[in-house]
Amino acid sequence: MAVAPLILTAALDEASQSVFDELRRAHFPPARNHLAAHVTLFHALPGEDEAQVVEDVAAAADRPPPQIEVARVRSLGRGVAFDLSSPALQDVRAHLARRWADVLSRQDRAPFRPHVTVQNKVEPAEARALLAGLDRSFEPWTCTALGLSLWWYRGGPWEHLVTVPFRA
Repeated sequence: MAVAPLILTAALDEASQSVFDELRRAHFPPARNHLAAHVTLFHALPGEDEAQVVEDVAAAADRPPPQIEVARVRSLGRGVAFDLSSPALQDVRAHLARRWADVLSRQDRAPFRPHVTVQNKVEPAEARALLAGLDRSFEPWTCTALGLSLWWYRGGPWEHLVTVPFRA
C-alpha cells in the first residue's frame, strides 16, 4: 500500500490568513471548498520519507519569518488568486527544492509562483466579475510567514501533520 504524499505550505499571520479565508469562503464553490486558504510550496512530497521531510523542514525554518508582499490580484481564467512576492520565501523554497531534487514531482520542479487562490472552478464571467471588484479596491500589503506546515494528502481534505515556526 502506497504511503500518502505530503504537502508543504507557508503558515501566514492570523490577520492575513483571516482575509484570505473570508474571501475563499465567499467566492469558492462551497461543494469544492474543503480547505483554508493556503500558500503551497510543494504539492507532493514522499510520505514514506516523513521523518526526513520533517527534519528538512525544521532546518529550513531556522531563520527569521519571511515577509511577503501581497502584490496583485490575478485571473486564473475560472478563478482568482493573489500573487505573492517574497525573496525570503523564495529562498526557503529553493533550498528545499535543491535538497529534495531527486524526489520532486513534475509539478514541484516547475518554477515557483507563490499565490493564494480565493476562487476556482467557476464560470469565467463570475471570475472576471470578482477580479474586477477586488482589483478596484486592491492595495498591496505585507504579511508574514510564521512557519511551514506539512499536511497529509489522502484524497480529500488535508490532514495536518505539523507546523514548524520560523525562528523569532
